[in-house]
Order: sequence, then structure tokens, then C-alpha cells
Amino acid sequence: MATTREWIAGARPRTLPAATAPVLVGSGAAAQVDAFAWLPALLALGVALALQVGVNYANDYSDGVRGTDVDRVGPLRLTASRAARPGQVRAAAFAAFGVAGVLGLALCAVSGHWWLVAVGALCMLAGWFYTGGRRPYGYAGLGEVGVFVFFGLVATLGTTYTQADRITWPAVLGAVGVGLVACALLMANNLRDIPTDAVAGKRTLAVRVGDRRARRLYVAWIVVSVLLGLACAFWSPWALAMVFLVLPAVLLTVPVLAGARGRLLVPVLAGTGLFELGYGALLGLALAL
Repeated sequence: MATTREWIAGARPRTLPAATAPVLVGSGAAAQVDAFAWLPALLALGVALALQVGVNYANDYSDGVRGTDVDRVGPLRLTASRAARPGQVRAAAFAAFGVAGVLGLALCAVSGHWWLVAVGALCMLAGWFYTGGRRPYGYAGLGEVGVFVFFGLVATLGTTYTQADRITWPAVLGAVGVGLVACALLMANNLRDIPTDAVAGKRTLAVRVGDRRARRLYVAWIVVSVLLGLACAFWSPWALAMVFLVLPAVLLTVPVLAGARGRLLVPVLAGTGLFELGYGALLGLALAL
């Protein structure tokens, strides 16, 4: 029977910045046009966090029952380690998706945009079929596409739209930037797992393009995200503060380009999560000012 601490570890807290950052940027973009509203922002944050936890548990379950996580570097896997029964982990995933659904309905009621219910349902389906089902798209090298769309574009632009009733250019640039950092976060994870994923038949983008190109993609996504943040200075001069992320970006990309592998990539993974949180907080604040 898994302990509370193990359940928390299984939720993979280090990935939660991927859910928080887009809401910060989207809310900042709404504030930039004097449309920020606390209740929709908090509900959007709750939806994003619940979806992220649901996806993490769903991945733990699906990868565990497939045997993909038998020999893996990184945080605890509840299913593969047998700390919890597969059915329990699956139930935890559905419970998290349920919380996201309830909060999503509340967000639709507050904003008046009921058509977003369909978007929310699509988000949950994408979360489950990332590694679940007979043909998970995460095993076909499309994980970064899903992350970019749902934890970049949808989360950021949805947050802005439910507050401002429209989409702005800073919101679009921020959404693409956040989405690229989220892709870099996933790439750091998959880069670390190339050896075990290749053996298990999990054809992630990192496995498909190979170690060297995967590292270059990581660096490119981090660099372009900072440039997009700086581009928001055309609408808010405070966005020039994104230059403060240049040093953290360098510190993250150097070990990746230097060929860090296995456990040496764990700090990069954690650092990328913090980088995304800093990106969302800094750009969101800059747009709000």
C-alpha cells in the first residue's frame, strides 16, 4: 500500500510548473487589456493543475502495465514499483480528471463560454491517450505536439479568453513561448530515457531523432521561448525583463550540449521546470504592468 508521500511523489510535483506557467501568462495578457479577473484565473489554475496530475497518474498506470517503467531513472513510479495496484493508480488519474472537469464546468459558468466544455473534454482525452489505449500518441513521437497544444496554446489562450473574451497578440506569443518550454521539459525527460524507451518500444521524439538532434531541439526551444518573451516588449516594455532568463537558459543548455546522460539530466529536468515557472511569472507580471 503506497504511503501519502509516495502518492505525492507519483503525482510528479516537478511537472506542475507546466500547468502553472500558462495560466500566469494568460492572466497577465488579460490584465494587459484591463480584463484580469481573480475567479476565472484561479479556476483556470485549478483545472490546469488537476489535468497535469491526472496525466501524470495516467502515464504512471499505462507505462507501468506495459512494462515501460521497469528500469527507469527518475521519480517513483507507483505502478512499476508495485507501491500501488494498477487499479488504484488508474482511479487516481480518473479522480484528478474529475476534479478538472468540475472546475472546468465552474469556469465555463463564470465566463459564459459553454463551448469550452468540448475543449476540456478533448484535453482529458489527450491526457489519457498520451500513453493509454492501444495506440498511444506519446509512443509514436507526438508527445511534444500534445504538450505544445494543450499545455501551451490551449491553457494560455483559454485563460486569457475566459477573462478578456478575446485573444491578444501578447497572449499568442506567450502561449507559443510557454508551449516551447513545456516541450523542452518533456524533451529533457525523454532524452534521459532514450536507452530504456528504445528497448521498450516507446518511440518518443527523442528516440526517433536521436540523441544529438534531441539535444539541439531542447536548446532551440529554450532559446526561441526567451526571444518570444522579449518580443512581447512591443506591447509592454516591461517584457524586456525576460533578458534575466538568459543566464538560467545558458545554465540549462550547457550540460545538455555537453552530453549529460542518465541521472546527470535529472537536475536539468528539475531546472527546466523551474525555468518554466519563472518564465510564466516574469512574462505574466510584465504584461500585467
